[in-house]
Amino acid sequence: MLNSNHFSLFDLPVSFAIDLAQLNQRYRAMQGEVHPDRVAAGTPAERLRSMQLSTQVNEAYQTLKSPVARARYLLQLNGVDTQEETNTAMPAAFLMQQMEWREAIEDASTTNDALALDALLKQLRQAAGNLERDLHHSLDQSHDYLSAAEAVRKLRFLDKVHDEIEHAIEALEQ
Repeated sequence: MLNSNHFSLFDLPVSFAIDLAQLNQRYRAMQGEVHPDRVAAGTPAERLRSMQLSTQVNEAYQTLKSPVARARYLLQLNGVDTQEETNTAMPAAFLMQQMEWREAIEDASTTNDALALDALLKQLRQAAGNLERDLHHSLDQSHDYLSAAEAVRKLRFLDKVHDEIEHAIEALEQ
């Protein structure tokens, strides 16, 4: 069952745009087949093999269900390093937006304004959705991997801002 890539494991096209319902369905079916509980009474080799397969299925599923991880994986399959750790250069407008969001988070936290934080989350989700559409175009249509790598780096920034907003909301709820 070991496959050359995560997409083939779930019999999905190698594409950013995937059918998440189909992925979920195939994941559940495969986990039912390879779960270690099915071979609990088996030989040590069978149990080890089941554990390996289950781990592979879980890793592939986690990668494909996340747009950022899926894009990163597609870039990796095409020999492109996203350089997330080393290339933090971003367009000035994007960086300004990050600063504005962080200031708004701080202001909303200071004034205990949960509605403002909710509005920021909505803005952030919209920005992430736009970047995911860009990724779909860059990866599936134009094969512009450099633009896709930049979009992945931007989404990683947005993930950090999202976490900051979530933490601020949690702090207000305490």
